[in-house]
Amino acid sequence: MKIALAGNPNCGKTTLFNSLTGATAHVGNWPGVTVDKKEGWYKKLPEHIQIVDLPGIYSLSPYTPEEIVSRNFIVDETPDCVINVIDATNLERNLYLTTQILEIDVPVVIALNMMDVVQKHGGTIDVQTIEQTLQVPVVEISALKNEGIAQLMKVTYQEAKQPRKGTSLFTDTTLTTYIQCVQAKMEQQNVTNSLFHAIKWIEKDRIERSNQEVVIKDTEQWEKKIDTSAFDGDMEGMIADARYQYIAQSFAKMSQNKKGLESTTTSDRMDRVLTHRIWSIPLFLLVMFIVFHFVFSEDLFFLNGLFGIEISNPGWINFLTGMGYEDILAETIENGEAAVLAGIPSLGVFLQNWMGWLTGSVIDLVSGIMPEGTWYTGLICDGLLTGLDAIFSFLPQILLLFLFISILEDSGYMARVAFIMDRAFRKFGLSGKAFIPLLMGFGCSVPAMMATKTLEDEKERDLAIRLSPFFSCGAKAPIWAMLAAVVAGSFLGDIFVFSIYVLGIVVAIVSALLMRAFGKKVDVPPFIMELPAYHMPQFKNLMAHLWEKFKHFIYKASTIITASIIVIWFLSNFQWAFWTGMVDDISESMLADLGRVLQYVFYPCGWSMGQDGWKYTVASITGLIAKEDVVGTMSTLGLTEDTIALSNAAIYAFAAYNLFTLPCFAAVATAKSESTKKGFLVTMAWWLGASYVLSMVIFWMGKLFEIGWYLGLLAIIVLVVAMVLLGEFVVKKRKVAK
Repeated sequence: MKIALAGNPNCGKTTLFNSLTGATAHVGNWPGVTVDKKEGWYKKLPEHIQIVDLPGIYSLSPYTPEEIVSRNFIVDETPDCVINVIDATNLERNLYLTTQILEIDVPVVIALNMMDVVQKHGGTIDVQTIEQTLQVPVVEISALKNEGIAQLMKVTYQEAKQPRKGTSLFTDTTLTTYIQCVQAKMEQQNVTNSLFHAIKWIEKDRIERSNQEVVIKDTEQWEKKIDTSAFDGDMEGMIADARYQYIAQSFAKMSQNKKGLESTTTSDRMDRVLTHRIWSIPLFLLVMFIVFHFVFSEDLFFLNGLFGIEISNPGWINFLTGMGYEDILAETIENGEAAVLAGIPSLGVFLQNWMGWLTGSVIDLVSGIMPEGTWYTGLICDGLLTGLDAIFSFLPQILLLFLFISILEDSGYMARVAFIMDRAFRKFGLSGKAFIPLLMGFGCSVPAMMATKTLEDEKERDLAIRLSPFFSCGAKAPIWAMLAAVVAGSFLGDIFVFSIYVLGIVVAIVSALLMRAFGKKVDVPPFIMELPAYHMPQFKNLMAHLWEKFKHFIYKASTIITASIIVIWFLSNFQWAFWTGMVDDISESMLADLGRVLQYVFYPCGWSMGQDGWKYTVASITGLIAKEDVVGTMSTLGLTEDTIALSNAAIYAFAAYNLFTLPCFAAVATAKSESTKKGFLVTMAWWLGASYVLSMVIFWMGKLFEIGWYLGLLAIIVLVVAMVLLGEFVVKKRKVAK
């Protein structure tokens, strides 16, 4: 049995889906489009029920890929029942989609969600009258609190076994005869769901008109009898107005509200601050800094930097550092010196330390079992396990970062961020709708680029794809974590990581400015988005998000990353005449030769200078396979937190290059499939050019600071002034265009 979940965005549909399916859920793409396809199983009934979570939509009109997917699934794939999830706090608006679903020949159950919120505000809804009016079951639920779910599925299971004919609200209107005429013609052509198709045909739905051309000639006489002058001849507008009038007349009195849901709520009061015209962006930056502080900081709450707090107890030091200082402590105590740990590590660093201890213990165990001096021992221990150790030791920090981002998303705050950024990004040729895919880039560039398909304007879509890798994805987090540990001795690691993320956003804005300044005018479409009420995220949903990220990471680690580590190990342990055996020194290997040739290209960027410069070059190149490979390659080549000898300026330049250069091959392939041919070529050139130029500029600006702080400050002032002048030029150009 197959059940579909349909409803408006932010109605709680996905929360319900997660409650029903739990760990059985999996995510993919609908055939032919890049819209998310979510499926899972509900196993608490006499037979297992397949649950399909359709994209959030406001209607079944074919204006977006989400609407087309939902429409085609309900109409063509004939689910056994449709659960129409309705936000009970916005009853009338949500019922617009309901009136369309009811026109399809499919069993329907209304899930009246967020009833706990309605009751909290002293409201009531006449469920029995709604059932009688719509002639389908209505069940009160709270998906967030898991209330009424069992009853909903019990009713749905019963309804799915009973066939249902579509019903229309147009039973006594000027359109009634016209609808009946078209429906009769549809039935003569053996069209299933004839009522739904008839109404869509009358609306002049583009899909319907192209599929049912034979109906047009026979019904033109009826269309001429309909007075559409009040709607400038727009039949779709007339039908939409009729739907809203019906909903207002039939359901307005069914929702009673003692305290007033429309009055000022807690969400409204929070939005006065969090979406404030001036303070919203600084607050967003503060929130993100706090997240990075808890994930990457070596000095939690700056206890050491501000207050000089140190840990001297050896037991606590070993606990906080994952036994990482065990040997050092033993030597320190033996020499009669005091053991000291500066401050307390953050939760992310604490977990990373213990994961490093776990993976290190596994390597030691395997090394003790395998024979010494053989090539396969080197492959498994020095190559494969060491590379995976470097990557997996950062897994807790990656998952913790995703956890915080999921909390911000599920709480409703990220929707506000899109609204906030719409005001800023609109000046640069991007709407808030485009910023949503860019935000997804913090997770992975591939789905971020796929999500740009919802952007109607071709140039805006190309621009969003071009900028999406600048929003640092989770695969790059191990790079920042390693480099943060290196620079932590000279300045705070969490500030370093935070600055990398901010740098990506700033460069994305500057890139958009440059393209607006020297490109053709891009019309930014209006952005309309519903802001959901703030609420506490559901633990089950958060764990489901983390599980998806974990599975994705493990899949990459077991395939792409493992294969690339093996290739890197082979290249780093053999010379070109590989049949002569393994090399004693990695500097004599094939990988070293390749790196030495390429390192001269990156000399101006600073990080490829010196004896180990070729290693950083090779690590950056292997990052094209998967960005996690940068850390794995560095570890394979002997570059660790203790052996990296780059200056702070070179480290930052190296980080900037890996942030802005070509993303992984999967993201490049996605960009090619989603962009226009010309747009893709410009995008590739932009990634390569921006990464090289920015890396070089950052390194030499750092050199200026080393010579004299006033020289570095002067360089920053010049850059800021240039950005301001560029922004003014774009604004003036926009006014002239208007």
